[in-house]
Amino acid sequence: MASLDKVLAKIDANLDASLGRLFKLISIKSVSTDPAFKADCAEAALWVAGELKGLGFEASVRPTEGHAMVVADAKASRPDAPHFLFYGHYDVQPADPLELWETPPFEPRLADTPTGKQIIGRGVADDKGQLMTFVEALRAFKETGELPCHITILLEGEEETGSPSLPGFLAKNKDELKADLALVCDTSMWDRKTPAITTMLRGLVLEEVVIRGADRDLHSGMFGGPAINPIHVLSRIIADLHDDQGRVMLPGFYDGVAELPEDIAAQWRHLPFNEKTFLGDVGLSVPAGEHGRSTLEMLWSRPTCDVNGIIGGYTAKGSKTVLPAEASAKFSFRLVGAQDPDKIAAAFRDFVRARLPADCHVEFVSHGGSSALQLPFSSDALTRARGALREEWGQEAVLAGCGGSIPIVGSFKHDLGMDTLMIGFGLEDDRIHSPNEKYDLSSFHKGTRSWARVLSALAG
Repeated sequence: MASLDKVLAKIDANLDASLGRLFKLISIKSVSTDPAFKADCAEAALWVAGELKGLGFEASVRPTEGHAMVVADAKASRPDAPHFLFYGHYDVQPADPLELWETPPFEPRLADTPTGKQIIGRGVADDKGQLMTFVEALRAFKETGELPCHITILLEGEEETGSPSLPGFLAKNKDELKADLALVCDTSMWDRKTPAITTMLRGLVLEEVVIRGADRDLHSGMFGGPAINPIHVLSRIIADLHDDQGRVMLPGFYDGVAELPEDIAAQWRHLPFNEKTFLGDVGLSVPAGEHGRSTLEMLWSRPTCDVNGIIGGYTAKGSKTVLPAEASAKFSFRLVGAQDPDKIAAAFRDFVRARLPADCHVEFVSHGGSSALQLPFSSDALTRARGALREEWGQEAVLAGCGGSIPIVGSFKHDLGMDTLMIGFGLEDDRIHSPNEKYDLSSFHKGTRSWARVLSALAG
């Protein structure tokens, strides 16, 4: 295996050529949501597979009921080398509205900005630039010697449409895809100078409640008072879900919710995060949620219960004096730690039933759920990767949480029994899914160097 210094030097020397390859991938209009771009998605899959074959991988394009998967594999010469599965996606969001783009979205360009050179184009940050940092790191290893570890690559073309083909594909190919650890590069840095490893993902429970009263809508003048109003019933249930300290009142809701380790809590407290600016940017000023918890705690390591929508009665223009026959609401619960999605859903339904008055009936509709995920803070892989990132950036990597959920990471854990190391080089202002999407050239370059360091460190 070549020395790491030679690999890093090759990455530096390859930058212009690497950028040209990224531009080619961006120019392929792999919009997965629109059938008009089906051929473009197929072209992107073939292009990526061809690049990996050129690096000595056994690579193939695997058809699915939707867009194809790309699977590639290359072993290291060391029989005891660790095995890693890298995941990314080659599909992108639609470019609409086209009139808001300064230049055509699939004609990538470099732009000089006050923060440095930036690559502009649809999909450059989500996820083509990110996945190419990993591919270009592999290229440098191959051009100076050999890979430090056994690498399997899985690239899908449906991430932007909810990955409908992925669960079945994982189930059919689990023996081929199972590795010691999964690697994902679809997350962000803390800021332009500080890398981050996403160690926590919140889980999710989605429930819909429909409460019915009378057998039809009623005139409020003729029935108001004696007739039950499902909107009133639903409103009281929603109000009961939180106490005046912002805690969720479902029995057993906090079972499995652990406090942060003090060293992680201390790191978060010292991050340059401005709560006033965070809220001010969306027109708010006063933190809500659990009292006594910081904004980062609430976003990354605390569970939530939110009402996402309420429907009931007359909602068109003007007024209509009606008592509605039914009212409904959609709820989402973000989960952390060892919270059990099934138990949370059951507790929620029991909570609603216990508050249902006579003459009201309830229907529940589940929209799915998933557990929270956390890479152990004591993980050897986490320690090695954090050290590698420190070497490249000169800054300690933030061990960040993620308020949302990344379903593929849950699938890797539950279906393949693998933890996932999530290292990304995006920034909050990359405008992903928006016109004029961008990716810092330094993120692309140093991200490639970072992956070389991380793979070398993980290989031991």
